[in-house]
Parts: sequence; structure tokens; C-alpha cells
Amino acid sequence: MKNNHSRTKIFAIGVSIITSIYSLTSVAEPQFVHALNENNLLGLYRADQFQLNQGACKNCAITPQASWYFEQETIAIPLSNAHSFDPSLSAQEDVKQWVTSQPSATNAMPPLVWLGSPHVAVGKLSQDGKWLESDNSKTQLAITPKIESNQSYYNEASEQNFAGRNLVMRGTADKTHFTARSIWPLDYNLDLNQIPYKPLADQETIASLIRDQNGGASAPFSARILYKNPNLTSLQNKPVLSFVLNGAQGDDDEAHGGHFAVATGRFGAQGEWHDWLVNNFYNLGSVSEKGIIAASLPMDSYQSDLNSGQSWYRPSYMLVAVMKNERSATTYQSAINRVMQHFYRQDFLYRHAGVNCAGINLETLRSLDWSIPKLGATNLPKAFVALPYKALSDMSLESGLKAYDYLSAEQTNLYPFVAFETIGNDLLNRIAKNQANTAFEKQLAEDLEAIIYVHIPQFPSSRAMGQAPVASLDEYIARTPADMSQWKIIPVGARDFPDTLKDKNAPTEPVRPAYYGLIAWLVMLILTLLGMRKIFRKFRKS
Repeated sequence: MKNNHSRTKIFAIGVSIITSIYSLTSVAEPQFVHALNENNLLGLYRADQFQLNQGACKNCAITPQASWYFEQETIAIPLSNAHSFDPSLSAQEDVKQWVTSQPSATNAMPPLVWLGSPHVAVGKLSQDGKWLESDNSKTQLAITPKIESNQSYYNEASEQNFAGRNLVMRGTADKTHFTARSIWPLDYNLDLNQIPYKPLADQETIASLIRDQNGGASAPFSARILYKNPNLTSLQNKPVLSFVLNGAQGDDDEAHGGHFAVATGRFGAQGEWHDWLVNNFYNLGSVSEKGIIAASLPMDSYQSDLNSGQSWYRPSYMLVAVMKNERSATTYQSAINRVMQHFYRQDFLYRHAGVNCAGINLETLRSLDWSIPKLGATNLPKAFVALPYKALSDMSLESGLKAYDYLSAEQTNLYPFVAFETIGNDLLNRIAKNQANTAFEKQLAEDLEAIIYVHIPQFPSSRAMGQAPVASLDEYIARTPADMSQWKIIPVGARDFPDTLKDKNAPTEPVRPAYYGLIAWLVMLILTLLGMRKIFRKFRKS
């Protein structure tokens, strides 16, 4: 009996050792794929149309200007056709000439796609937030470090928010860990049969949806169908042209205007949309405290990068135009690729008063002959008066010029909120009703199958909760302290573009609008002085 007991004990120990070894092997088993895996998409493009590059790139199919911004980043570089733009033209003239001379289909590629990470992992976050689990294994999870200048970061609340949820992450894998750079919930996938068909009611507007619950930073993720073709039965593999509005930050008085971007891509088999390509224009002349760089990048990186992702510091809203054909989305993407090339070359500069995230995208859509309505300037007479008033009161000519620029700018180009609302209204009230006029509009109307409104909450973290963005200067003034010294402002450093990368033959930028106001005031001043001189001479003679 004693020998049998010993044998049983030895056998149990052996089983335990084998089980432990298997368990360790299972824990270490990678749960990731390469970011350019053949099954992955980048918007409307196949991943195998790109090559992965980490760090500075030499002898790549990329312009030196575009490469300069991403020397320390992981990017996807097109294998071909990455130089599709005309450097002798301005960005919008380039688009207009291209769209009239090209066939309906085009395969122009982005200058690059900012991936940020070489790997993609999918799994469920453990309840303690330390492991990424799948059916057969688990991988220890690490979080990419916070950028020093970032004001807040992932914390215990973030961990609790994602625990137990199926996630897709971009990051870097080794034998024992996966270091996440972005975290995206797969329960954001959209199933047509699960989305309520709920057109706008009599008292509802797109603006009221955005402003509901003060922007809904803490409200749950939700979606509703505002328009639907009766023949649409599934979203699987459907191409989209999507418009993204990001709200106001809760900790930055310079960021109440929000942000705007346009995305293209296809729904996945399970309603996935994390791999849509977002075209994000951002000031290249400054170094973002969150590490943001203007680029085309996957939706999950745009929204959920742990440092730069929009969902970490404000709520977001999306209007998804579901299409039966990808041609409209492809045309826009090819056009914006050209604009991004000009932007990286600094053929034109980012200006918050009009040539911004909203203005660049809307003017590109207008260049394609989508007649998105214009609302005009906020107040031209006030702009004219504000120029000398602000210049004298602030003892700064630039302050006066800036006031003129803001008050005289086209509102759909100035305010992301207004851009988003105007596009949504045009889709619902004109395009969906087949009241299109131009060739591009008729193409949109023919292909449009649904319009889906999506509300994306802010992820919990150490950052203050954001709110809906403002839609006017008056709203901005009401939201911020009257004394600008009391504003919460996050300082950023300048990013100086090397002179050696500038194209001296590039077209000059249009004259800044405020200079016309300044010239008008100078002319008035000169005429006034001449008139006073004439009166003074007459007075002396008399």
C-alpha cells in the first residue's frame, strides 16, 4: 500500500509539472499578427499594398518631407504610386485638375499610413487588467509609457472600463509580453440588425444629438440609423464615407472647438470598423503634447492611441454614409492623398481660422464638386472693427489680424461642429432624397444605402471629462473665462521645418484674409490724414 501511495504521489507530481510547463507555454504563446498581415485592411486598401517601416526610411517610395515627420515612428509605406500629386499646383487646384482628367477609378495611394506599432493583438482583458486572454492562452499585458508632456493617462478607471471586454490592440509583442499602444473595444462593432432605425424626430436635429447630455462624454456607446434604403440587409463588406466629430476637451480652453476628420473603409464580417482610414489634419508647425502628427491612420489608432487617441480626452460623434459602391469613397481618398502630400511639403500652412481640420477636408470635397452649403462669415463688419480694437487693446498687430481671420472665415471651414452638422444635413435633406446636381453628388445619391449616427464616449482616465464642441464664437466666449490669463492652456513647442525640404518652386499661398482688412484700414487712415491735412490748410488760410 505504501509503494502504491508513493507511486500515486509521484504520478501526481509529474502531472502537475507537465501541466505547469503547458501552462507556461500557453501563457507565452503569441496572440498577435503583424500589422500588415495579408488579412488586414487599411481603409479601402489591402495591407499587402504597403511595406512596414520603423524609423527613418531611405530609398523608400515616400517623399523626404513626409518621411521627416515620422523618423521615430512605425509607418506603412505604399509599395507603389505614392507620389500622385502635382507639385506645381496648389493643393486644391491639384485636386480639381486631377478629378477632371482622371477616369472614374483610381489607385492613388496615401503618402504613408501612420500605424504607430508593428503588431495587432486580439483578446479579452482579464478582470485584473494584467492579461490579454484568448480561448487557449493568455499574454501578459503592458501599457506603452505616457509621453512626458501629456497631461493625463490610463489609470485604474481605464483598466476597469476595459476589463472583461473583447479588444483589439496595436502594440509591440515579444516572447512574454504585449505592450499596447492603442486599445479598441470590439463591442463597438456595428450589426445592422441590432441598430435601431430611428430617423430624426420633429424636434430633433443633428446638433441636438451632439449636445444631448452636454455631449455625452460618459454616456454609453450607441448608434441609430437616420436613413436606410429598404434593400440594405447587411453591413458586411460595405464601403463607407464617414465623418468624425470630436468634442471639446475638459482641460484645455483652446480646444473647445473640437476636431473634424473624414474616414474611408469597409465594414468587416462582424461589423468591425477599427481599420477604417482616418484622414487627420493637424498643425505640423507645433509639437503636440499628446504626440499627434497629421496623417492618414487607422480608426483605432486615431481614437484610442493611449497618448494621442481622441477618445481619451473627449467624446466623439460619427456620421457613416454606407455605400453600395466604393467609388465615391475612393475618389475622396485619392483626392485627400494629394492634399496630404502638399501639406507635408508645407505648400500651405495649417491655420486655425479656416485652413484647419474642417476647412481642408470640406474644401477638398467641394473641389470634387460636392456643393456642401456655405454659411458665410460670422460677422464681417465686426471683423473689420475687431482688427484695430484687438491690435490696440492687446498691443499686438497679430492679435488684431487673428480676430479678423476668425470673424471673417467661412463658418463651415472654421467650426468642426458646423462642418459636421452641415454635411449631415446635406446628406439627409438633399443627397438621400436624390436632389443631387453635380456628377459627384449624383454618384453619392445613387450609391447611398444608409446614414448611421454613432455616439462614442470618452474613455475613463485621469483626464477631465470633455463635452460637446462649440458651434459659434459667442458660444466659445460664454464657455471660457473673460480674463484670458485664467484660461487653462497647454503650451506646445514649435516644430521648425528644414529649409532644405522646402520646394522653392511651389505655388505661393493665398493672401491671408486679415491682410485685406489691414490694407483697408491703412487706406482709410491715409485718406483720413489727407482729408485732415486739407481741412487744416483751409483753416490756416482762413
